[in-house]
Amino acid sequence: MKIAFYTLGCKVNQYETDLMTLEFKKAGFDIVDFSDKADIYVVNSCSVTNLSTRKTRQQLSKAKRQGGIVVLVGC
Repeated sequence: MKIAFYTLGCKVNQYETDLMTLEFKKAGFDIVDFSDKADIYVVNSCSVTNLSTRKTRQQLSKAKRQGGIVVLVGC
């Protein structure tokens, strides 16, 4: 299976994405670019400002158009 990650936010969000990436690799997933076809799209976001909220929604919409499971995580 293929999984793609997109990270918005602080260093904590990037660290969390790095950990998730490592765990999914260990489980046998192929990590692909967010613009590529994947079975699962994970958006890790911090939605503290209006700008970050807007960017998060844009990435969620993009992932939904590509198909697959879309997951939103973060703060």
